[in-house]
Amino acid sequence: MAQPTDLFQPAGIKTELLKVANWQLNHSNNKPENTWTNAAFYTGVFAAYETTGSASLLDSLLAIGERYHWLPAGRYDHADDIAIGQTYIDLYRIRKDRKMIQPLIDTVQKMKSVPGNEVKKHGITWWWCDALFMAPPTLAKLAKTLKDPAYLVLCDTLYRQTFRLLYNREEQLFARDATYLVDASGAGKKEANGKKVFWSRGNGWVMAGLVRLLQEMPASYKGRDFYINLFKDMSKRLLTMQQADGLWRTSLLDPDTYPGGEGSGSGFNCYALAWGVNQKILDKNSYLPAVKKAWEGLHTLVNEEGRVGWVQPIGADPKKNFNADSWESYGAGAFLLAGSEIIKLKK
Repeated sequence: MAQPTDLFQPAGIKTELLKVANWQLNHSNNKPENTWTNAAFYTGVFAAYETTGSASLLDSLLAIGERYHWLPAGRYDHADDIAIGQTYIDLYRIRKDRKMIQPLIDTVQKMKSVPGNEVKKHGITWWWCDALFMAPPTLAKLAKTLKDPAYLVLCDTLYRQTFRLLYNREEQLFARDATYLVDASGAGKKEANGKKVFWSRGNGWVMAGLVRLLQEMPASYKGRDFYINLFKDMSKRLLTMQQADGLWRTSLLDPDTYPGGEGSGSGFNCYALAWGVNQKILDKNSYLPAVKKAWEGLHTLVNEEGRVGWVQPIGADPKKNFNADSWESYGAGAFLLAGSEIIKLKK
């Protein structure tokens, strides 16, 4: 683990990013490399490559693409299965080989033209909030890379459907999916303290997805203010939910019921808030102390080898099923994304 004095020094940050990235690359989660759990990790690996210039990280990502013939995962209309497209596009921007993105383009074109199971089952395509990390940045990257705004228009349409269904304007948070909505009479799933269920990682997915979407969206895009305002509102709310150790609990409205700070949601939140400060979207005086506290807290979750612990396993809501030895690839991805923005902070 990096020493406290090194946490905000560029050399110390780069060392920690390489350690975390390499540990995770060497420890398989036994899932296909083009599925969402690993795709989220690879977004962090690419960010770590950009930060460190490590040729070995770039080679690892290129090898993954080649092994999978640059294919998305199997379901053409499921957001999770095009999350890998974010990394494919990033690599295409370096190598300029059309084979690296053509299968992704074909998949998205099919999603546009052929009604799929997700709409049939749920009424909308992106019916769970995690989808807002998986798919919107992919479509926005395609729009920018191909100079085709139709991809961004599609993204905007589908995103706002999810927003209308799952966003709680009072709490300024997203329900994970429609099964966590509470009706007008107050009936619905609740936490032990009687509060509504708002999942830390679910909202972390949204926050990180907003960053990655806004990075690709033209400043002149007509709907950009909607996303900026959403980012500001959620940031303000999440700031109030940060705990004394700098981390967020797996339940945002019932933190006392759950174990210590959860690595993936906290990592994504740290990434998003740091980016907001760096872009001068969030007020530095209000947010920088929280960002630094979050980065310090995240380091307490990393062991000497580079494993990011306290990561909740795959799920859909707050659980108590994780501890210091619990890791998932997306937890490492969240840490790497956070570090890629922490290193850019100005004192």
